[in-house]
Amino acid sequence: MFKEDFFIPDEYISSRLHLLFTRSAKKWYDKMRQDHGKHSWPWWNEQIISKWANDSWRFRVENSFEEAIFNIVRDRAMSWFLKQKYRLTALHPDMSETIIHKRILRKFCGDLEHAIRSRCIEPCSTEDYINSMEDIIISTKIGRNWSEYPIDNKTNGKPI
Repeated sequence: MFKEDFFIPDEYISSRLHLLFTRSAKKWYDKMRQDHGKHSWPWWNEQIISKWANDSWRFRVENSFEEAIFNIVRDRAMSWFLKQKYRLTALHPDMSETIIHKRILRKFCGDLEHAIRSRCIEPCSTEDYINSMEDIIISTKIGRNWSEYPIDNKTNGKPI
């Protein structure tokens, strides 16, 4: 990707791998570098795919996507939406952006999904979806879970 987009030579890409990896991936990279020495980006790309892009990784990413449901209190709109988009793109690189957006929108509660779909008319960019999502969340009370009454401990749990 970088080489074609920015005309970056292989040496620059492979020299930055140590900075990109964390925890176990960094240990794996250090061990591979120690055992095999310097190599070009295509060689590293092949090693990374063979090590990390296996069935268990795919299963974990699919489960993470399926279990992720947007929560207004806990999640930030932009980071949650982009995380789901990156997961789907990693699993299905050939999937169109429109289908990715539709699959992500199904992860919202009914009212919030309807409000976002009503505001964004196809085809819509990721930025438009995120901006609409943030506007709806800020300006309306759609999707919020409010308790009916505040509870007072002095009255044995009865509503005030």
